[in-house]
Amino acid sequence: MIEWVRKNTRLVTTGNQETSIARRFMPQFRIDVAALSDIGHRRLNNEDSFGYDLDTNIFVVCDGMGGVAAGEVASSTAVDCALRTYKELYDHESDPELRFSSTIVRANNAVWSMAQRDHALRGMGTTLVAACISCDNLLIGNVGDSRAYFLRDGDCVQITEDHSYVAEQQRRGEIRPNHTLNARLQQFITRAVGIDAAVEPDFFTVNLQHGDTVLLTTDGLTRYTNAENLAQNIYPYSDLQEICRRLISVAYAGGAEDNITCLVFRVSSD
Repeated sequence: MIEWVRKNTRLVTTGNQETSIARRFMPQFRIDVAALSDIGHRRLNNEDSFGYDLDTNIFVVCDGMGGVAAGEVASSTAVDCALRTYKELYDHESDPELRFSSTIVRANNAVWSMAQRDHALRGMGTTLVAACISCDNLLIGNVGDSRAYFLRDGDCVQITEDHSYVAEQQRRGEIRPNHTLNARLQQFITRAVGIDAAVEPDFFTVNLQHGDTVLLTTDGLTRYTNAENLAQNIYPYSDLQEICRRLISVAYAGGAEDNITCLVFRVSSD
């Protein structure tokens, strides 16, 4: 059983389809990571961004919003700032939770400040889901409806909680999960990076074990699938890049009306 606890180097992609794959050895674990971002069927540009830094073990996925190019600006700015900030704090802040929290706050400040300086960017923002590894602990943080899934021993669990109108209504029991209004209201998120001077992330933590796999992804994938289907497309495959391609295919089979980004990393003992 997965037991998780809720807590109160630049590599960004744009374009039709961008990929990344890397490997890093740690004293406790080896970390393999791959990522893929795709523009989808309907969009003219890709407002998703992703990045990771295997020197400091931070992984970030963002889904921008704001129209024209503003969504791309918001997501890429948030990813860049998060990676840079976490690296800056890595040697100076010993508490990984405080380091991680400060990283998301600074990413929010960067997007918010840029929008205030440029009238054309007013109202832009981005979701953010990020993970960092410290020793044998995994810390997840999220703002918005991009998600983190955790896979171990055949299970696949959605760790994050969506900050969206639909998800919050469901948590309060005011609408059912399959209510007919859900599809139309799904796009309305209640928290995002950069839309206000302050930000309120959620944090979750879990102890890592050999073989644990983490998926960070945007709603361009999750609107077409569930945890069970994700598990069926992840567990049978050892090649993380192949997993990313299969997940993109899942979104295309559903219509791929939005940009799709998935970042997958796996930890294993040396």
